[in-house]
Amino acid sequence: MKKIIKIIGVLFLVIVIVFIVRSYLNLKDRYPGYSANLKVDGSDAAQLKAGFAAISVTPEVPDRWEDKNGDAKYNSEDGDTFTDKNGNGVFDAVWIAGFSNKKPANGVHDDIWARTFVVDDGKTRLAIVALDAIGFMNDDVIDVRKMIPEEAGITYTIITSTHTHEGPDLLGLWGESPFKCGVDEEYMKFVKKQIVESVVTAAQKLRPAMLEISEDLTGAIPLVKDTRKPEVFDSGLRLIKAIDKENENVLGTVVSWGNHPETLWSKNLLISSDFPHFVREGIEKGVFYNDSLIKPGVGGICVYINGAVGGLMCTHPSLAVKDPFTGEEFAEPSFKKAAAEGKQLSLLALNAMSKPETTIDSASISLLVRTISLPIENNLFKLATALGVMDRGTNGWMKMRSELSVFKIGPVSFVTIPGEIYPEIVNGGVESPEGNDFGIQPVEEPPIREMMDGEYKFVFGLANDEIGYIIPRSQWDVKAPYTYGRDNSPYGEENSLGKETAPLLHKNISEMLLELKEM
Repeated sequence: MKKIIKIIGVLFLVIVIVFIVRSYLNLKDRYPGYSANLKVDGSDAAQLKAGFAAISVTPEVPDRWEDKNGDAKYNSEDGDTFTDKNGNGVFDAVWIAGFSNKKPANGVHDDIWARTFVVDDGKTRLAIVALDAIGFMNDDVIDVRKMIPEEAGITYTIITSTHTHEGPDLLGLWGESPFKCGVDEEYMKFVKKQIVESVVTAAQKLRPAMLEISEDLTGAIPLVKDTRKPEVFDSGLRLIKAIDKENENVLGTVVSWGNHPETLWSKNLLISSDFPHFVREGIEKGVFYNDSLIKPGVGGICVYINGAVGGLMCTHPSLAVKDPFTGEEFAEPSFKKAAAEGKQLSLLALNAMSKPETTIDSASISLLVRTISLPIENNLFKLATALGVMDRGTNGWMKMRSELSVFKIGPVSFVTIPGEIYPEIVNGGVESPEGNDFGIQPVEEPPIREMMDGEYKFVFGLANDEIGYIIPRSQWDVKAPYTYGRDNSPYGEENSLGKETAPLLHKNISEMLLELKEM
């Protein structure tokens, strides 16, 4: 008996040592000493150049899921069957990110993309990539930057995620189980290579350009629902159309709007970018009713970039969307609903772009970038990082490296946010509801857009990282009594780094915007 106890003790010790070593390796800083800190004073106006590219990142989706012996098959209609008759098997599935674990892609509805807009003032060259993914972590962003060849001439690369809930898992949280990383390493390498190709291609296509700036700040309000009080939206469509100065062809467009691409909801098993697919198609090729072209597109390459989606901004199943031509309403999640949403957004965007509010010919780019360190207070995030489920390192004891940037191009200013920020922090309306955990007044004031310079103000969410929800500290709510008469803690806090994230980000952005104004 003593011998058995001793063996068990040794095995337990070995398991503990393996866990500690594995956790250390998972938590180890991938890029010790790395900093993206950058300051570019663009005081001299010059002729702008613009270039666009769209490179597919669509995965190969198997039509059958096999075990190591090749004798098992998965059919999505049969339910969650991922093993053979003996209960064995490791399966070659593409795990869809969002909603729940163990969701294998069962096909492809539409291609997903790395779409890039490069803008150059002769001194500074920015690459802005929109990736059809639920998120892309800062370590992976750094990987991509190091892969971009010097001859591309890129000063700074921004990689945003559209946050589609219908694409492959690039964060690791939606694998076969909560304890298994859902990221396929080979697919991740492919995505990074395609992003690099997108940036290089857009840089090679640079042309002298005029930038037309347009807005529709109210038309898209009926297409998004705020599922957490207070009801504050980032529902304005903000648009850039780049026109070749020599031949007047449209090089491309940038469309920014704040809403979760999860209109298809939780049962969909087809790879898709959700409603952004239909937005981009409509803006590029035109909006059709059956086979009839109702509104011509502008051509070029459309880059869709998300805004402030925390809160949670979504086209919820309880929110019906009308087909703009038939009037038919779609409430239940479906591709018809996503298409109706995309058509409405395309029409709003095309109408706004037909009457640009200003045109930028010559301008300079002023840029500030700051690397920041954020505490990981969320115990689930700590565990996921230690286990390697969430594949990113730390840059200090339970601290996460992330990044902020602010920049100006003439009368247009931009802020990039590394996660899902609540719209009230961006547009105003932070509250201090009764029952908030700290009994404090709003901290994140004034709102970000109020501090931004220029007449036109773009806020890009999920940029250069995905740190989760960014929640006002005075609305933090994990302890009873809960705010707004709720019976339990709201969803956002479960997927946030912690209560200090929003104040830290707001403080840094405030400092950076003030410095940008003085440049």
